Amino acid sequence: MRLSKGGLIDRSETFEIRFDGRRIPAHPGDTVASALLAAGERLVARSFKHHRPRGIFSAGAEEPNALVGVGRGSRHEPNVRATVQEARPGLRLASQNRWPLLSVDAGAAADLAKPLLGAGFYYKTFMWPKAFWEKVYEPLIRNAAGLGRLSGRADPDPAEKRTRDCDLLVIGAGPAGLMAAREGARAGLRVVLAEEDFLLGGRLLAERE
Repeated sequence: MRLSKGGLIDRSETFEIRFDGRRIPAHPGDTVASALLAAGERLVARSFKHHRPRGIFSAGAEEPNALVGVGRGSRHEPNVRATVQEARPGLRLASQNRWPLLSVDAGAAADLAKPLLGAGFYYKTFMWPKAFWEKVYEPLIRNAAGLGRLSGRADPDPAEKRTRDCDLLVIGAGPAGLMAAREGARAGLRVVLAEEDFLLGGRLLAERE
């Protein structure tokens, strides 16, 4: 699944990340998604409602399927898009919304009952008996809601916060954003360039020889 040349990765160095305990080889410049695909990992998540198998759909922040948990213990962060998370040595990842395993998910049985699980079915179904709401229905709904789960522990790392004023805020470090930031700086403006990826360049990165 790896190309022999091209791209932004450094093939001279290899390290490992872990996905659900499995060791996945990666290179500097990989995202988690690219490392998983290169290793032949096509199943990365389960859908929210029917627990259907889901793979990697896109290559950026618009990714709807490949949401993973990053880190362990109190440093666990849920619902991170694998397509924008940089792979780094020792990174630990976990799939979400499945039990007991991603490949064998008991929740997939919900797909068999899909004719009975229409949109908003719970608003009609969980109305009676009234006494069941607080002790039965609500705990079940809350347990099923969402995808990833927070650790419930205090974050040991200090939160980084910075306040900065600028004359020009440029959002996106693609070709247009880089040009706008450069021209603004040349004009003497205080410029802040904001980019969600760990590399600047946008589509220019795909045009490198």
